[in-house]
Amino acid sequence: MKLYSDFAPRRTRQIVADVVAVALIAASVAMGILVFSVVNELARFGRQMQDAGAGLQSSMTDVGGRLGGIPLIGESIRDPFDAASSAGETLQSAGQTEQDLILRAATALGIGVAAVPILILLLVWLLPRIRFVTRATRTRQMIRVGLDIDLLALRALTNQKVGAVARIDPDPLGAWRRRDPEVMRELANLELRSIGIRVP
Repeated sequence: MKLYSDFAPRRTRQIVADVVAVALIAASVAMGILVFSVVNELARFGRQMQDAGAGLQSSMTDVGGRLGGIPLIGESIRDPFDAASSAGETLQSAGQTEQDLILRAATALGIGVAAVPILILLLVWLLPRIRFVTRATRTRQMIRVGLDIDLLALRALTNQKVGAVARIDPDPLGAWRRRDPEVMRELANLELRSIGIRVP
């Protein structure tokens, strides 16, 4: 697999772009984790509510149980404490619900903050890199098994910009048909340079 160009200026640009891309991905992940942590910190109010509800429920249940044991009047005294215990359970449930909602929101925001720049970066950086690696690797393999100058020159005629091809010869297609060795070599070199391969 060929990851980088054989030509120093382009290879340097590719390496710098790779380092910057990896740094931006790491920064995006760190920012997503930070956003998650900050938003999830709001769940402490839900935890406090849940703890308060649990404490209220436990206290009222204990008091109601003790007072309920008093003969003759225990049951009537116990009713308000049972109601307060039920309110504590409701408060506890509300605190848990708030924590769940905040956790879901924190997760969504954290992933969103990290994923959006990473997706943009992958489109702008990774797709061209994959295209380069695929094209360079395939061409190098073809050269090893005998890709000749004729086909490389033809690929230059179809792949390269018209201005670049015209600088080699005013009639590059005619020169290719005549099999002009100098023009064909220059066209082949133009194609190889654009792919990032130097042939000795």
